[in-house]
Amino acid sequence: MPFWYTFDMNEVLTCLERLREIALDQHGFVTSAQAVESGIPKVELPKLASRGRIERVSRGIYRVPQVASSGHENLALAVLWTGADEACLSHETALAAWAVSDINPDAIHVTIGRARRLRRTGGERYVVHLQDLQPSQQTWWQGIAITTLPTTIADCIEAGVPTYLVRQALDRGDRAGLLTQADSARLGAILTQRDALGAKA
Repeated sequence: MPFWYTFDMNEVLTCLERLREIALDQHGFVTSAQAVESGIPKVELPKLASRGRIERVSRGIYRVPQVASSGHENLALAVLWTGADEACLSHETALAAWAVSDINPDAIHVTIGRARRLRRTGGERYVVHLQDLQPSQQTWWQGIAITTLPTTIADCIEAGVPTYLVRQALDRGDRAGLLTQADSARLGAILTQRDALGAKA
């Protein structure tokens, strides 16, 4: 028999249906913590996985096959993999997501709080940055937490992303209305200063 539970609105759903409801907003993924918060016993997840109803993709993260592919699963998984509520896409990955430069990162960059200490396996393709971001520095892209374009460009300048790619982002971001004139001027000045210091080194 399937496991049934009742949530706040007294509507009875199966575990799989509830997991699918959560996963619809997360590119097909659901974490053990989210399942428990929704009233699903943690022990039910391995049972469903063993029956092939869901797929375990990482520690504490499952994929619900009934959710259609979005094409951004790898990015959503990277953020969930950290286990940090504040985690978001950042740096080169965020720049690529904003589609304002020709950058093509070979790893997925995510940012988490400075106090976090990750000891998780399976993150070989991830670059984790430690930074305490303000709420104003984060937003959403395709349902995934991400740094705003001004923050993304500032991080890329500091990380040493080639000047021509940053210039592309400033130009295209400005034309797309993703940057204010003040943002463009400030970031342009930071880039110029970086290049000047590099030339003197």
